[in-house]
Amino acid sequence: MEPSELLRPAHILIVDDQPANVLLLEKMLRGAGYLNLRSTTDSRETLSIFTEFRPNLILLDLLMPHLDGVAVMEALRPQIPDSTFLPILVLTADTTPEAKLRALSAGAKDFLTKPFDRTEVLLRIQNLLETRLIHRQLEGMNQRLEETVENRTRELEDARNETLERLAIAAEHRDDDTGNHIHRVGEVSGLVAETLELPKAQVELIRRAAALHDVGKIGISDEILLKPGKFTPAEFEQMKAHSAIGAEILSGSNVPLLQIAEEIALNHHERWDGTGYPNGLEGEGIPLSARIVAVADVFDALTHDRPYKEAWPTEDAIAELQRQRKKQFDPRVVEAFLLVHDRLLTEAPPPR
Repeated sequence: MEPSELLRPAHILIVDDQPANVLLLEKMLRGAGYLNLRSTTDSRETLSIFTEFRPNLILLDLLMPHLDGVAVMEALRPQIPDSTFLPILVLTADTTPEAKLRALSAGAKDFLTKPFDRTEVLLRIQNLLETRLIHRQLEGMNQRLEETVENRTRELEDARNETLERLAIAAEHRDDDTGNHIHRVGEVSGLVAETLELPKAQVELIRRAAALHDVGKIGISDEILLKPGKFTPAEFEQMKAHSAIGAEILSGSNVPLLQIAEEIALNHHERWDGTGYPNGLEGEGIPLSARIVAVADVFDALTHDRPYKEAWPTEDAIAELQRQRKKQFDPRVVEAFLLVHDRLLTEAPPPR
């Protein structure tokens, strides 16, 4: 009864207090073609041998001095991960049903009584090793399947994020042909959220969702959006609709990123004093994500050219944020933004 090429290298550990039994099993196994054997007649050595030898199968006597077979299995249990199939074949002269029950309950996978038949022992060993091999193959297949699912999920997530980013760029291109405004607002909003010590996951969501704050501009005509001067009251009412349009585009999702993006799109023109739009929310009744993006958005808009205005000097834009504390903006968010701005200036490379 020779094992297959896949089974011959298996590590087999023999634990039996009777040297004659150990020699018999070693001779039997080597004769059958098994290549890697270790044995001990002192059950107290089992754990150290197990750690070093890493057996694929254990042949274990049940009745031994010092530690019996059940005690050995209990000592080994913490060393064997739940997902690992390590077959233990108990060999014992105790033929009582109680002995068999104790062995199987302690973790043995099979049970043979002494004196044992050579053919039966080899068949039992082969079956256990084949079962272990199949288990390992299934583990490998499951691992590869998990990796495939994980990679596919990541690809879908990347595709969704890219789609959302391109949607944001498409909207922003209407009045910013570089598309950089949304990236700047997103990065600064994330830094402000981090400065406010929000949870890391929320910081990342705000950073990514902020890019979609003006997606509703898709629904505003070029005549309004690209007007070089001030809006008439009627034109301003049309322009204000972009917040509700953006929220409608992003609504109805159970994806956290889109939920926060909807929240920001709808509320980033609300004002701390309650005079903003579309719903006239006030103070902390305005979602924090929208309060953060409001500051980042206004500062970036002030310091860059737009169809209706030239860029302001940075110091003038900072002064405007300061003037609008407790009016247009959450004072705590303004303070966090100023800390971020100072840090960015400090970290910026010197001009060449």
